[in-house]
Amino acid sequence: MAIFLTEDSRIIVQGMTGAEGRKHTARMLAAGSTVVGGVTPGKGGQTVEIDGTALPVFDSVADAMARTGADTTVVFVPPRFAKGAVIEAIDAGIGLAVVITEGIPVHDTAVFWAHACAQKSKQGNKTRIIGPNCPGVISPGKSNAGIIP
Repeated sequence: MAIFLTEDSRIIVQGMTGAEGRKHTARMLAAGSTVVGGVTPGKGGQTVEIDGTALPVFDSVADAMARTGADTTVVFVPPRFAKGAVIEAIDAGIGLAVVITEGIPVHDTAVFWAHACAQKSKQGNKTRIIGPNCPGVISPGKSNAGIIP
């Protein structure tokens, strides 16, 4: 039984155009995950080809969700941008945010966690946060979101 991910999960990758994001997007695709695009501010409208799969890049999580039906994000952005990336995902109402980035200041983590809790009580937002500094989440045979080989 899948708890966080199913074969129907639609994943976006924040930071997909960077080296780590690209490498692990390829691994997620190879594992059978449904990666539907990426988010890199300023690079919206571009397409990234990974192992024969053309993936659109969006400027924001909200745009990516609206255009692809994404319900999960994997965050591969540098530590100094991670707080903003997670808050953006929460504000967009994504169901699951898997934060791979390591080295995020504890205060930044506390800020985005508190923001998620505040949004949940205000608007019924149900963003679940896994991480930061985690390998991701896997449902064997169904989907993989993160750096799990």
